[in-house]
Amino acid sequence: MKKRFHEYNLKVGDLSAGPKNSIADVEGVCVGHSTKIEGGDIRTGVTIIDPGVRDLYREKIPAAVAVGNGVGKVVGFTQVEELGTLEAPIALTNTLAVGPVMRGVVDLVLHMTPDLGPLDSVNAVVGECNDGFLNDIHRDVVTYEDVKKAYGARTKNFETGSVGAGTGTRAFGYKGGIGTASRKVIVENKTYTVGVLVQTNFGGALTILGVPVYRYLKKLDPPISIEEKTSRDGSCMIVIATDAPLTARQLKRIATRAFFGLARTGSVMRHASGDYAIAFSTNRTGLEGSGEIGSCLADGLLTPFFVAAVDTTEEAVYDALFSAETMRGAKGAVPVLEAIPHDEVVSLLKSKLEIRSTKS
Repeated sequence: MKKRFHEYNLKVGDLSAGPKNSIADVEGVCVGHSTKIEGGDIRTGVTIIDPGVRDLYREKIPAAVAVGNGVGKVVGFTQVEELGTLEAPIALTNTLAVGPVMRGVVDLVLHMTPDLGPLDSVNAVVGECNDGFLNDIHRDVVTYEDVKKAYGARTKNFETGSVGAGTGTRAFGYKGGIGTASRKVIVENKTYTVGVLVQTNFGGALTILGVPVYRYLKKLDPPISIEEKTSRDGSCMIVIATDAPLTARQLKRIATRAFFGLARTGSVMRHASGDYAIAFSTNRTGLEGSGEIGSCLADGLLTPFFVAAVDTTEEAVYDALFSAETMRGAKGAVPVLEAIPHDEVVSLLKSKLEIRSTKS
């Protein structure tokens, strides 16, 4: 039975995790998956992150985006950047399914908000990873029904690993997928939650808790090459949720820090890797431009949120790796994508961390 990273008694950083160690520890937030595994060449799906705000289209929430490396096909990001708001659930899928998934999210909002005017638009935010190592991305198989199914399946107790938008993804040459983590942040005697969900599909020098695991496993993926144009790398979508009273500008600062967590795992956001972060707050206090902005946290109090964003992103990547299971893929290009060798890695980490602790 697969276990999540923290269930091996391994911990990133010093902040306490929420009860589920999940993005769903943020009140209201739920996640749903639709997983498509068909024949020998379809390994893909849809993941929906729902902030859980009633009538979200009208009761917009503060949000921001950050781009680490913009080689991607995301949609809806420019309006979030311009207005600082989120008005629909966030969806993740594969690169060439962004179009139908965007339309699916729009249809969801139209269904939930039937009295929109003839000129009212919907800004659907959809992120993606190229799961073509295991999935035939050229086949048009992801539909509105998959979006609807993912939305209908949303729950606090969602699965991680090779599910939903992470069904066909890879990380560091192993099977990747969906990972998550959370941390509690205490400022001015109030406790807030920061939660992260990642869709991992990138390479690099796998490093876990500072231990260069790739050296011991003898696996550097993809190999560092002068002929960068011949190498392929994937992407990473990072979704950050919090309940803290923050403005879009402050959320952008937090989203930017998530890439430090990605770097800790061994990523350098290579040439062809599309790495994006989107952060939102379920607390509407910081809604700029509404004429009703309330009292948000001072910028000088943001550092613990930066720490939480870094730590949760790092752990969520490990969580995706540890939760994923070996999977066979498409067209024989990568016939089998193995799960990370859990026992070997855990034994390695504990021995190295014990040596480090003894020396210190």
